[in-house]
Amino acid sequence: MEELNHRNILRNVPFETGFHFTTQNGVYTGITAVSLPDFALKLQTIDADSILFHYPRGDFQKWIQNTLGDEELADRMCFIQANLTGEKLRNQLLKIVQKRISELK
Repeated sequence: MEELNHRNILRNVPFETGFHFTTQNGVYTGITAVSLPDFALKLQTIDADSILFHYPRGDFQKWIQNTLGDEELADRMCFIQANLTGEKLRNQLLKIVQKRISELK
């Protein structure tokens, strides 16, 4: 049962329910993540301003919990140190997400 849940978290979701990265102005960047591994990949290259826009609002955490069903990872993301610069925040998020992907595989 737990293996099924892990596969469910790592699954691809339809484009419509993917994570659509936007800019500070709310303009779609043209980049969408459709799975947790895809999210990690996109985090590596997305403009840091998009990360700084989404993270404080809890957008990443909501998508990971509500769409992918990974409450554990969503909770972990809430413990990142506040007021990090774009690249430091990116690195912390990547570290947490990549660790979780390894645990789920």
